[in-house]
Amino acid sequence: MILKHNGKSPVIDPSCRIAPNATICGDVTLGANCSVGFGAVITAESGAVIIEENTVIMDTAVIRGVRDNPVWIGRNVLVGPRAYLTGCSISDDVFLATGCSVFNGAKIEAQCEVRVNAIVHLRTKLERGTVVPLGWIAVGNPARILPPEEHDTIWEIQKPLNFPNYVFGVKRPQEGETIMPDVMPRYAAALKRWHDLDVEDTQHQA
Repeated sequence: MILKHNGKSPVIDPSCRIAPNATICGDVTLGANCSVGFGAVITAESGAVIIEENTVIMDTAVIRGVRDNPVWIGRNVLVGPRAYLTGCSISDDVFLATGCSVFNGAKIEAQCEVRVNAIVHLRTKLERGTVVPLGWIAVGNPARILPPEEHDTIWEIQKPLNFPNYVFGVKRPQEGETIMPDVMPRYAAALKRWHDLDVEDTQHQA
């Protein structure tokens, strides 16, 4: 489904293949010879999404452009099934495997591999050719790549990256407190603008 949002329609090169139940919404640009698989979602929620030529977005992947963090994906990139990308920058020739996650402000340089279920955390930078192994976490700039059982070390690097402030604009809560009652009502209200959606033509679906 091709949707217009906030007055902006997706710009899709005629050579692209879009699965019939994929959703592409708002300020999204797809270059030549891209493929978007079944159930995939590419949405310019509050920031643009630009995907260069020869990139394959596989089934059920989710890509979100957000405020202050548009998404840019370069040429010859594979985004695997169930991958989740939000507000990140992906250079050419990158392999993002099944179930991986790449978060706001992350930058992945050319020829990197983020393997199955691996995570590239908030505001993290992967240098050219870096490999994040299955299920491991890349965190920081420059990135450290750690197994999930090293939680304390990951948190030591992750905490100053300040997810609550960077993503939601709020202070980190004191221990035993939560940001959720403050953030979720505002976030839900902001998402109400999604009522303004118009279905575009479907000539690129196949």
